[in-house]
Amino acid sequence: QVQLVESGGGLVQAGGSLRLSCAASGRTFSNYAMGWFRQAPGKEREFVAAISRSGIGTYYRDSVKGRFTISRDNAKNTVYLQMNTLKPEDTAVYYCAAGAAAWVVVITTTPQYDYWGQGTQVTVSS
Repeated sequence: QVQLVESGGGLVQAGGSLRLSCAASGRTFSNYAMGWFRQAPGKEREFVAAISRSGIGTYYRDSVKGRFTISRDNAKNTVYLQMNTLKPEDTAVYYCAAGAAAWVVVITTTPQYDYWGQGTQVTVSS
C-alpha cells in the first residue's frame, strides 16, 4: 500500500500562485509514476499533470501548460505541483495519485493509477 497526503491548497486571487505537495509513504516512492488530477463541483475528475519515476518525463493538460509545473523529489518521497497565473476555472479539489510504470513513462488516465490521496481544495477568486 502507498499512502498519499496532499497539502498546500487554499484560497488565492486570480493571477496568484500556489504550490501543492503530496507526501508518500508505505512503499518505495521511486517505484511509482505520479500524477495530479482535479475535480470541480458537478464535473468529472480530470487529468492535470504527470511525471515519470525518473522525473525526466512530464505531461500536462493543454489548459495548464506554461502555468503549472510538476516535479518530484524521490529522496523526500514527495511530488509537487507549482501553479502560477491561476484562473477561476482552476478551482477544484486536487488529488495526487501513484501508479506502477516503467522508469521513463508518464501515465495520464485514472485507471492506470493504483493509489490516491484524499485531495486538497484550491479556490481561485476572480
